[in-house]
Amino acid sequence: MRAPDFWTADGRGLWPSLLAPAAALYGRATARRLRRPGWQAPVPVICCGNATAGGAGKTTVALDLGQRVAARGIEAHFLLRGYGGKLSGPLRVDPARHDSTQVGDEALLLAATRPAWIAADRGLGAQAAIAGGAGCIVMDDGLQNPTLLKDLSLLIIDGSYGFGNGRIIPAGPLREPVGEAAARSHAAVLIGPDEAGALAQLPPELPVLRAELRPGPEAAALAGQAVYAFCGIANPQKFFATLQQSGALLAGRMAFNDHYPFDAGDLEEVLAEAARLRARPVTTLKDFVRIPVPFRDRVTVVTVGIAWADEAALERLLAPILAPALASALGKLATA
Repeated sequence: MRAPDFWTADGRGLWPSLLAPAAALYGRATARRLRRPGWQAPVPVICCGNATAGGAGKTTVALDLGQRVAARGIEAHFLLRGYGGKLSGPLRVDPARHDSTQVGDEALLLAATRPAWIAADRGLGAQAAIAGGAGCIVMDDGLQNPTLLKDLSLLIIDGSYGFGNGRIIPAGPLREPVGEAAARSHAAVLIGPDEAGALAQLPPELPVLRAELRPGPEAAALAGQAVYAFCGIANPQKFFATLQQSGALLAGRMAFNDHYPFDAGDLEEVLAEAARLRARPVTTLKDFVRIPVPFRDRVTVVTVGIAWADEAALERLLAPILAPALASALGKLATA
């Protein structure tokens, strides 16, 4: 879906008012669901979640944390719902066997780096991951899923979007009130400048980690070149702006709905328009995994990573959570 324009307005107006009763029902259902008991895993569980529908940078943060956990010698496994896929799991994602229609695009991105599991019931998914060797579980989304208890919950916030109009779905983008999401979080991660005033809505005692999304080396290689940018992500303007800031000449652009399932006709249209503009077709890695395989070698991908303003602060959060898992990993090495 593409978020309606009134989700980013001031929260007043006709549609938020008309949808307020439905939003109240949604909020009550979420609160009721969150009261259910969850399973306590015997390994650390780190959750990268958010309070809003749509992307906030959760997958990018999860990838970074997975790498940090693995660098300590702990077997890190990813766990997520598999949004956009038809399989409910629990199952381990195999990029050679599964595609985005089965497990979703985020699952394929994560599984390309280390083991990833999808499960509608995160508790059952965690049990499967642990049986598969996980020494730590990094969740991409799931802050509002109660079936698995978390040892560290990070509230990921897109600084350019914040919490939208501050209303609950469908009157706004919030899955639950900001205060309730913050109360279950150990820290917030603000990605980019706080353009939407999100920090003022958080409790003052909640630690805030600041970070920036940084394009991969592919972006620098496009400097001075004409590109035709297309993507189906929650905030397409951010991708287009990244290309321009990297020096690419944006000859044209096309924004599809978030998680859009590209087919051959879509790619033929994209490639034809790029050829007409004499520009290179460029997209995100998240979109690339949804492109039909025969077209992939004709599209350039720009990756993205995260740069932390204070890595030491992040490491101080991770250290006590990961200490037992690290001790266990070292013990296994000593007896091997």
